[in-house]
This record gives sequence, C-alpha cells and structure tokens, in this order.
Amino acid sequence: MIKPGLVCLLGGGAAIPASGKTHEYLAQRLPPQPRVAVLETPAGFELNSDRVAGKLVDFVASRLQNYSPRLEVVAARKKGTPYSPDNHDIVAPILMADEIILGPGSPTYGVRQLQDSLALKYIKARQWQGGTLLISSSASLSFGQYTMPVYEIYKVGEDLHWKRGLNYFADYGLNLSIIPHWDNNDGGAELDTSRCYVGLARFEPLLAMLPAGQTILGLDDHTSAVLDFARERVTVVGANSITILRDGTEKQYMTGEQFSLAELGAWHLPEPGQLETHVWQQAAAAWEERQAADAAPTAPAEVITLADKRQQARQDQEWAAADELRDAIARAGWHIKDAADGYELEPAA
Repeated sequence: MIKPGLVCLLGGGAAIPASGKTHEYLAQRLPPQPRVAVLETPAGFELNSDRVAGKLVDFVASRLQNYSPRLEVVAARKKGTPYSPDNHDIVAPILMADEIILGPGSPTYGVRQLQDSLALKYIKARQWQGGTLLISSSASLSFGQYTMPVYEIYKVGEDLHWKRGLNYFADYGLNLSIIPHWDNNDGGAELDTSRCYVGLARFEPLLAMLPAGQTILGLDDHTSAVLDFARERVTVVGANSITILRDGTEKQYMTGEQFSLAELGAWHLPEPGQLETHVWQQAAAAWEERQAADAAPTAPAEVITLADKRQQARQDQEWAAADELRDAIARAGWHIKDAADGYELEPAA
C-alpha cells in the first residue's frame, strides 16, 4: 500500500543556518535517531563531490544534534563507474533511510545521472513507503517536469531553452516544474540574479516557451514548500515565501502559511504498478530488515567496552583474559558470539 512521506522542496542553502528551520521542521516529524541518506549525485561531476555532500552532512549533524541523526553519504556520482547510481551496493542505504536529501550541483547533470537509475527507483519506493524526501537547489530543478539549464544559460551563454527533467511528480498527476533561488539577489544592484540566477529578463521569455498546463513553483532562498500528501496540503517553512504560476495566475504564500495541494494541479496518489515489482519488493524487504534491526535490543556501552577488550585479548592470544571478559559479559546478561568481522552480542536467554 502506498502511503507517501513528505516531499520538501527547498529554495537553496541547505547547508546554511538560514535553512535550519526547514531541517528542524522535518526532524520533528521523523522517528528518534533518524537515518538520513545524503546523495552526492547532483554534484557528482565535481572533484570534491564527497565534500559537497559532506558539508551538508556536517551541517545537519550539528543543527539537529538534539535528534541524534544517523547520517550517511551515498556516493552515487556517475553512471558507468564504480560509483554509479545503478550500483545496488552504493545506493542501498536509500532503502533504509527515514530521510533522503539531494542538494546543490548541476540540474542537468543530476537529470542525466538519475534518469531511469536504480537510485531514483529506490528514492521513489522509499518516499512512497513513507520516507521523507528533501530536495534543494539544483536537485529541485532536476526533479521537475522541465529543468532550467542554469549553467548553460547563465555561465556559457547558450540560447534560452528548457530540458526535460526527471518529472518526479508525474506519478502524482502533476505537471510541475520548480525554480529555486526565486528571489536571489547575489548580484546586488549590478546584476539581476533572481529566478535562479538567470534574471527576469531571461526568465519571462523562458516562461513563454513552456507548454500549456505547466505549473511553476518558485522557491525563495532558504524557504521550502513541504508537500504532505496524507493531509493534502502544502506548508511554507523558512525565511520568505513561495510563488505559484499556473493557468496565467500568480499566487504567493508566506512562511507559516498552508494551502491545498490542489493549488499545484489536480493530483492523485501513485499506483503501485508505476514502479517495477522487484524494486517494490526490494524496498519492502529492506524496510522490514530495518525495522527488525531497530527493534533488536542494544547492548549498553559498558558491555560493548568489555566485548571490545575481549576481541583485543583474542587478537593478542591472551586466552585466559578473553575467557574472563566473556564471563563478565555473561554476568551482565549478554552472550557474545565470534564473527568474521568481529563479534555479535545477544541478550542472554
């Protein structure tokens, strides 16, 4: 059964304190000690893509330290490499995550690497199961029906054009394209960098190129639209406002306001058949494994310390000391089993 989790569209600055309200809002709706998967994919072309994602991990870990998040970087950088978005071993953490985050990079690169990828299928499966999806900056552009090739226009000088996006929201019946950095003013008085750096003079003719029936969701910097499919509403969180362009009309909603999901278009829940059966089964099995692991008793710190000392004693061939430590672990109510990669602890029967 499909019970979608929240989708949070953030206008940019996911690793900047001004966006902390969005991270806090989502964390309040996650289980204790949530698992968070941060994908490298949008910036996978960068030589330091691990640090791009790493900075986001560091910020979230610090900002949400009261929630004790368990963060993991998913190094799905480029197709056709060992770090491919199609490599199950690389992208498997997505299926175990309470929250999935994609942030800055290149929107068109993100589309090329995620289109029809195993990573994207896992993202869909997990979000449809109830996981939270946070997409910020370039990633929000990538996930729309059309993506604006920002670098190609703003930096390279290519003619105005759109490219096909991942169209993530088509499964919900929405013709939705997203423009982050809607109110950006990095250019100051000298250069209009609004509308994700292309400026109004370029954006207005770009808008005219889109087919009829398209909805544009503009997100101010450090401001997010949180789509809640269960409650059929959108909540604006963060610094400023969001803007909806649809059917020739423009609506603006300020932070703290809520509005109906129907403002984005006629929508419906995804159908299970829209995702391959084997992917859905993998996702369900992974989540059952995750729930079982979370339900398993956790050994207290003092028992883990004894187990670590016993492992070291065995490595040093100090067998008598190892036996004494095993007995101490047993007196604490735990049973230790040796394993290929160390040891396993189980509550004593």
